[in-house]
Amino acid sequence: MKIISWNVNGIRAVVKKGLFAPFIEKYDPDILCLQETKAQQHESPVNLPQYTEYWNSATKKGYSGTAIFTKTKPLSIVNGLPETICEKFGLCADTYGDPRTEGRVITAEYKDFYTVTVYTPNAKDDLSRIPLRHKQWDPAFLAYCKSLEKKKSVVFCGDLNVAHTPDDLARPKENEGLKGFTKEEREGFQAFIDAGFIDTFRIFHKGNGFYTWWSHFANARARNVGWRIDYILVSSKLKDKIKKAEILPDVMGSDHCPVSLNLDF
Repeated sequence: MKIISWNVNGIRAVVKKGLFAPFIEKYDPDILCLQETKAQQHESPVNLPQYTEYWNSATKKGYSGTAIFTKTKPLSIVNGLPETICEKFGLCADTYGDPRTEGRVITAEYKDFYTVTVYTPNAKDDLSRIPLRHKQWDPAFLAYCKSLEKKKSVVFCGDLNVAHTPDDLARPKENEGLKGFTKEEREGFQAFIDAGFIDTFRIFHKGNGFYTWWSHFANARARNVGWRIDYILVSSKLKDKIKKAEILPDVMGSDHCPVSLNLDF
C-alpha cells in the first residue's frame, strides 16, 4: 500500500498548471492525503473516478483545508478533532482565528489502521500562534492520535509546520527561534517521537539535504535551500510493515513537494 501526503497550496492552482493528473498517473497512490486545499469540494476541478474523495474545508473561503482521496473505501471518516479533546486542551479561537473551523484534520479508518491527515497551524512570522501550537494544538493532536492507537495503529501525515532537528532545514543557525524552528514547535514534534511514533523517512535517510518546502525567493528550490516540514509518522507497531519512505522533490506545482510511504498491506 502506498500513501502519499502533499501540501498542494491550492488544489485548483495545481490542476490549472496541468501538474496534478500526471502526478497521479506516475505515482498512483492508494491513499492520497492533501493539505492546504484552499477549496470546497464542489469547487475542485479534480476528476479521479478511481478514488473516493473526503474533504474537510475551512469555513473561511480559499484558506487551509484538507482532503483524502482513497481507492479503498474507509470503514469510517471523521473530520476535525473530538470536542472532548478540544475542551480538555482549551482549543478554541485565538487572535488569528479558530483552528476548529479551518479544516485541519481528517481521519480515515481502515481494517488494520487509521490514516490521519493534518495541516498544523503555522506559528506566523510574529510567533503569534506559538501559544496555540505549544499549549493547545500539539498536545491535543497527540492526545487524539494516542486515543486512536488504543483501537488500532495510526498513520498520520501532513504539513506539521516544523523542522524537527537542525538536519531538517538548510540553515538552522540563521533560523533558530524563528517560526518553524522554535523550541516550542520542536518540543511538540519530539513529543510524538517520545510517545513511540516513528518518523518513517528517517528510517532510510540520515543527515541533511532532504527538504519538502522551499521559499519562492532567491531561487531557493533550485538551490535546495529548504525545510523538511512534511512528514509521515506511524505507530511503532507498524515498524515491520514499513518498506520504503521517500521525499518526491521532482513533483512540481506547489511550494511543497509530496512525501510517500510504502506499507506491507
